[in-house]
Amino acid sequence: MGTMGPMDAVLLVSFGGPEAMDEVMPFLRKVTAGRDVPEQRLLSVAEHYFSRGGVSPINAQTRALQDALATALRADELQVYWGNRNSQPWLADAYAQMAGSGVERAIAVFTSAYSSYSGCRQYRENLAEANGSGIETVKVPAYYNNPGFVQANLEHLLAVLEAADPASAVVFTTHSIPIGMAAASGPHGNGYVDQHRSLAGHLMAEVQARTGRAYEWDLVFQSRSGPAHVPWLEPDINDHLESLAGRAVTSAVVAPIGFVSDHMEVVQDLDTEAADTASTLGMDFHRVPTVGVHPAFVAGLAQWVRDVRAGRVPEVAFDLTLPSPCAFQCCPNPRVSRPALCEANA
Repeated sequence: MGTMGPMDAVLLVSFGGPEAMDEVMPFLRKVTAGRDVPEQRLLSVAEHYFSRGGVSPINAQTRALQDALATALRADELQVYWGNRNSQPWLADAYAQMAGSGVERAIAVFTSAYSSYSGCRQYRENLAEANGSGIETVKVPAYYNNPGFVQANLEHLLAVLEAADPASAVVFTTHSIPIGMAAASGPHGNGYVDQHRSLAGHLMAEVQARTGRAYEWDLVFQSRSGPAHVPWLEPDINDHLESLAGRAVTSAVVAPIGFVSDHMEVVQDLDTEAADTASTLGMDFHRVPTVGVHPAFVAGLAQWVRDVRAGRVPEVAFDLTLPSPCAFQCCPNPRVSRPALCEANA
């Protein structure tokens, strides 16, 4: 076994998704429980899954990331387990599997790179609830500035820009969240938006240094859900495309840096809806891939796992490394106070 933490393992923590027609509505109801989402909205979203046979791409993509991480960490003799928040394989089952294998400490890696309640603390709450075996759990910090994550995003962006009109506007996208949630995110507040803008600015500086071109760019939002009376982050990508067209911009390069894989919200909200908006506006639409299992991203995650395992502060491409364990009461639950594993040992 390895020299540090011989009974350590990695726990890949993800959102989950349906993999059959009869799983779609139970999945959506679990995702939106307590959020007052109208039934008609759920049925509308369900059609996105039904039109694809009831299968979300996310589980297959998470399996691929699990396999890639396991390969990258083979020499470290670390097994990689996987648990979801909203669908099988459940987090509680992953903890039971680890306990059955004698795992004493889990190093958690979330498929979310940024600070927010829904992208970090909610997962920590899920871990606290699922960990019936009392396995010590530590987490890899939010990794928006992980060198491998940055490099993978940069390589994908450069490749698409090379094939696009040099006058293209670059449009970085991420999941919209309630403004109040965004304002309370991160260890110092407003981390969610600031982290995305920091990464986008870093990427565009690298693009200019490598190509000699200064592109127009902005950060916009997608995939809004929830009651209409609650203000969410804007502008929406479709509104932004209309604004660009109003200024005679004829080509957009859309980079979904807020997402780790090309899951349903990427293929539906960008590849289908935003692409249709661009077509209606007579605008060329170029979509940058998410990091997926890009070798640089996988290597960067694996190195941060090693660093956390050894008690080292991981190196970053810019900004500071976020704390692990998270700052006390970081990214609070906007609806109700619940215990999060970070308040104990993660």
